[in-house]
Amino acid sequence: MSDASFHDGREAPLNLGALSAEDLQVVSTLVQDAVFPISEMSWRAREHRFALLLNRFRWEDISSAEKRGRPFERVQSLLVIDGVLGVASQGIDRGDKDTILSLLSVHFEPGEDGAGHVRLTLAGDGSIRLAVETLEVSLRDVTRPYLAPSKQAPTHHD
Repeated sequence: MSDASFHDGREAPLNLGALSAEDLQVVSTLVQDAVFPISEMSWRAREHRFALLLNRFRWEDISSAEKRGRPFERVQSLLVIDGVLGVASQGIDRGDKDTILSLLSVHFEPGEDGAGHVRLTLAGDGSIRLAVETLEVSLRDVTRPYLAPSKQAPTHHD
């Protein structure tokens, strides 16, 4: 029996759902330090859907990359929050279309009857707060991995 090879798991895209605060913690870890242009943030009020197209660091691949001495990777991923009733943000200049934002964490703040708020915390004291009727979040990789431009892993923020 041999170890999995470089090619065995490398291209496997993530496709995860989060319906509980515990599930969301896993998603939050995977999107930590993702970057995205402000123009890739979308709220479709009629569909009750908020979406971000992220350039996500592949945290799930870091030990394999370190062990095999190969470059770190990023991948474009779609983070979708459904059941969104309202969106509020602070510390973000939505008028500056060239702004690149960095996502630090995603948390659920429970309210009554399964409703609550999903908070996206951004670097630089920015945040996005989504009022949701229930917690329903998905994370799906939509491109093949590519070399991280910095060639380094981001510094983990705990």
